[in-house]
Amino acid sequence: MRHARDCDLDRIDGLLAQVRTLPGLIEKKRGVFYRKSRAFLHFHEDPKGLFADISDPDERIDVSEASGQTALIEAARRRLA
Repeated sequence: MRHARDCDLDRIDGLLAQVRTLPGLIEKKRGVFYRKSRAFLHFHEDPKGLFADISDPDERIDVSEASGQTALIEAARRRLA
């Protein structure tokens, strides 16, 4: 599993736009989000699909489909609350 490249992130541009609206996150590099000084969220790609790794607690979510993207936004909101 490798870190998502720009061509991978292009597939989830709408999801990235939603993540950018969440309070308290800073996008240090496209698709890599920090909360304060700690890594909070980034994306990986492999033959099975596109995945998000989110912290506090650590979880990997398949964001290849809309249902996974919704789950990611909900998980991020819970952690940021």
